[in-house]
Amino acid sequence: MNIVISGGTGFVGKQLAENLIEKGHHVYILTRSPEQKLDTKQVTYVGWLKKGFDPLSQLPEIDAVVNLAGTSLFGKWTKEKKAQIRSSRLEATETLVDMIEKMPKKPKVFVSGSAVGYYGTSEQDAFTEDTTKRGQDFLADVTYDWEEAAMQAKGLGVRIVLARFGIVLGDKGALPLMQLPFRYFAGGKIGSGEQWLSWIHVRDAAGLIAYAIENESIEGPLNVTAPSPRRNKDFSKTLALTLHRPYWTTAPASIVEKALGEMSILVLEGQCVYPKKAIDNGYHFRFSSLSEALEQAL
Repeated sequence: MNIVISGGTGFVGKQLAENLIEKGHHVYILTRSPEQKLDTKQVTYVGWLKKGFDPLSQLPEIDAVVNLAGTSLFGKWTKEKKAQIRSSRLEATETLVDMIEKMPKKPKVFVSGSAVGYYGTSEQDAFTEDTTKRGQDFLADVTYDWEEAAMQAKGLGVRIVLARFGIVLGDKGALPLMQLPFRYFAGGKIGSGEQWLSWIHVRDAAGLIAYAIENESIEGPLNVTAPSPRRNKDFSKTLALTLHRPYWTTAPASIVEKALGEMSILVLEGQCVYPKKAIDNGYHFRFSSLSEALEQAL
């Protein structure tokens, strides 16, 4: 298949591209700086989102489009940062939908990135793709608008998959930051430690997206999480064991809130999310155990 990926040079995007290449597909990676990339037999870099670029003129008939573009959530959530978080996701999604609309032959599937933040936060409730009620915080609002933008392609006869990512574990992303206190023998739970963390290994994140591309039965919301979410206190203990470091301190919520501001919701609150649709459709997780995922990632 010919597959377009936005965000294909990012953490998950690179892993997905490798996965698809191994399966024999040709990957077209959309980037603002194609001149800095080197095409290969199975990878072509295509310029977009900058004046002068016309990606459609460089693309053959496309079978699938994957949207992983969007600025990082990390960093102080100033008014400007929050605007960038929202606009970067909506701009990329709306541009891709417009590209799909202009394609003479439409792709079979559009997999658009989203996040488990859609569900809001809770220490008691568990969420699956059957959950229809969304949260009411900033991240829930962003993911709702993000998904609504992607759903505009459904009217074009394209199968839509809304990939709701949890915390992706690997050599980049959140894990390098999460392990720092433990590396310096100052690791422990954050706040109450009761908040949920729905995680997935980067190889499974890429594997599940590839699986969704190839399986027509997968449509709508898709939780890109492992089947074993953990509370912060349990995740932290497992991380400490993996790193052979002590687990003994507590980062008070008040200090975390002061240091991170509104972004502290990412570490002080969470949601228990299960990948019901992935399991029901027969996806086999390579890393369903947190300890195995951390061992490999670290």
